[in-house]
Amino acid sequence: MEIEIKEKIENPLLNRTEIHFDCTYAGEATPKTLDIKNKLVALLDADKNLLVVDKVLPKFGEGKADGYAKIYGTEEDLNKIETKHVLAKNQEPQEGEEAEEE
Repeated sequence: MEIEIKEKIENPLLNRTEIHFDCTYAGEATPKTLDIKNKLVALLDADKNLLVVDKVLPKFGEGKADGYAKIYGTEEDLNKIETKHVLAKNQEPQEGEEAEEE
């Protein structure tokens, strides 16, 4: 899986950086949200607790997807702004639990 950052937009009003990216995964299944999140954390050198993968939209018939992620300035801002379902799909599964995908 390869990730290419297309655009980074600073949003000072919401204290976050918005990232649009392309994900290439030819010959593989569409990557899970947590796999993409971990790759973005490493690529952007961001705090794992402040990065949220919002959308991953696969393109039909291609091994590509468009994605949208956000990096918040503080955990307080993240919890105040993000919806519960987006936060839930970006959480690591607890020990003993089976990982659920969207």
